[in-house]
Amino acid sequence: MHTANMKIKRKLLFILAVFEAMMIFLLFRVFYIQAFEAEHLQQRAYEQQTRDRLIAPNRGTIYDRNMVGLAVTESVCSVSVIRAQIQDPEHVARVLAELLDMEYEEVLAKVKKRVALERIKTKVDKETADKIRALDLPGVVVDEDIKRIYPFGNLASQVIGFVGRDNQGIIGLEAKYDRFMKGEAGKILTQTDAAGRQITGGDISRQEPVDGLNLVTTLDYVVQRYAEQTIQKAVDLRGAKRGLIIVMNPQNGEIYAMANYPGFDLNEPFEINDPQLAAIWQTFTMDEQLSHLNRMWRNFGLNDTYEPGSTFKVMTAAAGLDEGVISPSGHFNCGSGTQVANRFIKCWRSPRSHGSQNFVQGMQNSCNPVFMETAARLGKETFYEYMNAFGFTSKTGVDLPGEAVGILHKLDNVGPVELATMSFGQSFQISPLQLMRAVSACVNGGYMVTPHVGLRLTDSNGMIADEFVYERGEQVISEDTSRLMRDILESVVETGTGNRSYLPGYRVGGKTATSEKLPRRSGKYISSFITLAPAENPAVLALVLIDEPVGAYYGGQVAGPVMKELLENILPYLGVEPVYSDSELEMKGVGTVSVPLLTGLDFKTASDMLKTLGVNIDSSGEGSLITSQFPPPGEEINRGSKVIVYFE
Repeated sequence: MHTANMKIKRKLLFILAVFEAMMIFLLFRVFYIQAFEAEHLQQRAYEQQTRDRLIAPNRGTIYDRNMVGLAVTESVCSVSVIRAQIQDPEHVARVLAELLDMEYEEVLAKVKKRVALERIKTKVDKETADKIRALDLPGVVVDEDIKRIYPFGNLASQVIGFVGRDNQGIIGLEAKYDRFMKGEAGKILTQTDAAGRQITGGDISRQEPVDGLNLVTTLDYVVQRYAEQTIQKAVDLRGAKRGLIIVMNPQNGEIYAMANYPGFDLNEPFEINDPQLAAIWQTFTMDEQLSHLNRMWRNFGLNDTYEPGSTFKVMTAAAGLDEGVISPSGHFNCGSGTQVANRFIKCWRSPRSHGSQNFVQGMQNSCNPVFMETAARLGKETFYEYMNAFGFTSKTGVDLPGEAVGILHKLDNVGPVELATMSFGQSFQISPLQLMRAVSACVNGGYMVTPHVGLRLTDSNGMIADEFVYERGEQVISEDTSRLMRDILESVVETGTGNRSYLPGYRVGGKTATSEKLPRRSGKYISSFITLAPAENPAVLALVLIDEPVGAYYGGQVAGPVMKELLENILPYLGVEPVYSDSELEMKGVGTVSVPLLTGLDFKTASDMLKTLGVNIDSSGEGSLITSQFPPPGEEINRGSKVIVYFE
């Protein structure tokens, strides 16, 4: 009996111990949940009991330097369905397909998709959205959305870039400054039951979106428009593959314009701009289509490299003068070429020669032997020190994505022949923007600058949120050398190979180039011209590139007139006033005039009016009466320049 009682007691004690252990575990568990998991579990419960719909924030506007909107945001709507709340999927799909201009089967598949919230269509105009909202279809929700608009279509397309369906920047400024402009999405929160149906009378809360910041750029809409019109005309006239104009302030690196032609419509960025490719577009695979689109989106000014040719002679000259191995009056002789090691390297003028000349005349003539001799006197080590100092072995730091860097020989692989060809811009490659930065240093007192487009960020009230600062870089040549280079480059335009860009009233300096593309003897060239104005204190540095012109291809012949047309339009606009010499005043057609009001006139009347002022006219569109004009009325332009009139 005693033994039986002991067994019962042990069992009771065991059961009590187990019970106590369970109680302790449960108490510990309750404590753990309260102390460590309460917030997490509360959040999960909240998510189960609510449905959230995102509200797109307003993406920041991209402005030019004068606050002209280049990329703006328009309020639209998005249409979505909540599967658990749909009562008649077929009816809903039929109504939405008709109103949204979509295929019924596509909409039905989305309506029946077993997800909490399915987006049917975004970027829906407000009129259509209001019609859908008025139907009050259970499970169909209409929310605020945004649509990116590019008011000027293809203006600066490779620079501005565009956004994808989710309003995320894809290329250009849209991608580079995406984190600042995108903002933060808001939410609409509704209470739902276990099946995901909205609870009648349940709470609906709204978290407002945070709008993105605006980007104010260094671009100037007017200068960009002039640049694009000028390069398009030049490329079409010469039957060229493509063209580029960059306009920059050499004192601080601000880019006023970067015009690639052909461009593309930023509002339809996935629509190929080549009519021949467009005709067979559907025969390409997705990868092939993307490859063609990437080529269309490329920015020739910084994504690609090329052999600069004779424009590089500016840097060879600056290095030689700065090191003292040459002087402006130093004597050189051109015998149609120079024997270097075991190779005879011709002057561009071969079989003719430039004969005896001083260094300034050599620059005016763009004589290759003069620069081969200059580089030989510098030696390859010193020559490469200047290549590094001028930034050809590094990126410029421009605030645009995808920048390429120069492709140069390794110093150990540079022999006399390589050094000679590099002296006049062959056997290595750089980007056009690298060339612009280096030439800026040659003419601005010797200082490196950082080319850039971003100027500042502002909020929705116009208050400055951040201002970008670009400090001057190292001084790579002396002020005296830079002053001398400005004078020499001015003489190239006055009497040398750049004379076709001579502009009465302005002291313009520059250098032409004719770059033979690889493989040699292919008959393909890049004609270019780089120009500074006014030469005494440059406010503008401009580069024109014409890729693969048909027929004539010399830089002075092809790019020179293009540069002249550009400068005679943009210099007065930028406030660079002409100062005419007595001899220039005696010339016909110099001076400036005020653009008259032409809207409402027919073409002949407007043409006659401009002709009396010594101004040319061009037109765009069709119609009987002019609806707008460029430049606008009252703007001062040079005689001999052009006004464009537009018809409907």
